[in-house]
Amino acid sequence: MRHFGHIPATARKELFHKEPCEFDAGSPARMLSAALGATLYSPATRPRLADDVLKQAARGVVSMVLCLEDSIDDAEVQDGEENLVRQFADLDARDAEVPLLFIRVREAGQIPDLVRRLGETVRLLSGFVLPKFTHERGVAFLEALGAAEAESGSRLYAMPVLESPELLHLETRAETLAGIARTVDEYRDRVLALRLGVTDFCSAYGLRRSPDMTAYDVQIVANVIADVVNVLGRADGTGFTITGPVWEYFRLQERMFKPQLRRSPFLELRAEKLRTALIEHDLDGLLREIEMDRANGLLGKTCIHPSHVLPVHALSVVSHEEFSDAQDILRPDRGGGGVMRSAYTNKMNEVKPHRAWAERTLQRAEVFGVAREDVGFVELLTAGLAG
Repeated sequence: MRHFGHIPATARKELFHKEPCEFDAGSPARMLSAALGATLYSPATRPRLADDVLKQAARGVVSMVLCLEDSIDDAEVQDGEENLVRQFADLDARDAEVPLLFIRVREAGQIPDLVRRLGETVRLLSGFVLPKFTHERGVAFLEALGAAEAESGSRLYAMPVLESPELLHLETRAETLAGIARTVDEYRDRVLALRLGVTDFCSAYGLRRSPDMTAYDVQIVANVIADVVNVLGRADGTGFTITGPVWEYFRLQERMFKPQLRRSPFLELRAEKLRTALIEHDLDGLLREIEMDRANGLLGKTCIHPSHVLPVHALSVVSHEEFSDAQDILRPDRGGGGVMRSAYTNKMNEVKPHRAWAERTLQRAEVFGVAREDVGFVELLTAGLAG
């Protein structure tokens, strides 16, 4: 699979200076963690789940979570587990390419039980999403994952969700973060990425952001995100990929504030209808939040609606200017440091302070590609929708 693989090869050549690479579930963890992109969540109880998975894969989805936790009623868990076993058998029988598939469980004991019940079809599974992750809960989850992996012989990754009240509350945050850091470091080879459960953070204080606001406008949430990145997202080799929070909106809402999406990029391409559609579906707020995610050190995003996938991927593509800067900073003859004017002559690139940024940018370029010099997110959105 590859990002933007659902659009014709001729269209990709027109869009990309460097095309996204191909990858699969057996690719190195470093590549997979960067390639997750928009991870689409779906309730595990959906009766035509196998059809849904293949339909979304054909539309450019590369990672999905099949949820047995908050997205279904407590009384539906057993039905959801049985449905997953049936749907994995269905997918296996079709012998089609599937996205990276993860199951979100409630308790550690579900992991080995589900792996046994899946049998040979476990090869279609990339891992498990671990909710309300803390040191106390996390060790049991990760030990269960290791045992299931050993028994099945299939590589299984963990994606812990950081959403517990202990992480949110100021008096317990530092201790909780330290415990999480120790745990994920001890099991580093199993942890693919860390996910942020911002909906649970808001719930603890009876909050819900409107479609006019991003997670970063809710200060109590923004503070937690900053602390999580501070401890767990460092660029010194100790950090992990941390994914962006879910965007909850996908239908028309009454707006309190003016649209946040600039008109000029759309007018230049005669794509005003696309701009209107994005605004009507509250996706202008999503676009702003994706930009804020990246500015705050997050990569990828939890998504609950297919319409969110393409904007996440379009804004994850590395611009030609970013690629040019990163390459200049990482040139072998620049190992001693120094400062240079960028090739675009609009900024100074300082080799040592910007090295970690450049390395992360080239990692993102590998999996999402590099846009041509005259291609922006509007062209990528338009091509993705057409594909």
